[in-house]
Amino acid sequence: MTVDDINALTIEQAQQAFASCCSSDGWINAMVAARPFSNEKNLHQKALDLWAVLSEADYLQAFEGHPKIGDVNSLRKKYASTKGLASNEQSGVNSADEKTLIELARKNDEYFDKNGFIFIVFATGKSAAQMLEILNTRLPNDRETEIKNAALEQSKITALRIDKLLGLAQ
Repeated sequence: MTVDDINALTIEQAQQAFASCCSSDGWINAMVAARPFSNEKNLHQKALDLWAVLSEADYLQAFEGHPKIGDVNSLRKKYASTKGLASNEQSGVNSADEKTLIELARKNDEYFDKNGFIFIVFATGKSAAQMLEILNTRLPNDRETEIKNAALEQSKITALRIDKLLGLAQ
């Protein structure tokens, strides 16, 4: 899909397209209303600008669009084979061990219980151990700080999903 294709969508089609990028109704409707976009850069900037002025309720709605990481079996499946993810990264990516998966699930539950929303992080290319390290760093933060951190991470996730919508990323 191109930017011109997005501009030409009906309201309902555009809502569906943007819903695949972020589940906040406020953001989706603002993006639909912001059309037409002049190019990819303009679309991305508008997405960031509109995200930045949303309410906490809008952010929480977007966070709810993600599955809670708390099931060890789903974590095992996610990190079972990570060798091919990014062989040229400096740190490399290793398969997750059982202890890391169990701790990641436990800490995600602790985060949710503390903040009332799931742990949001831009996870692309990160191993389970890296995710656990980030989670441990953020867990002591107060809820207000974590709303801001999660909103920033959500904006990165949304940008990647926009790139996928435009066929610029896999």
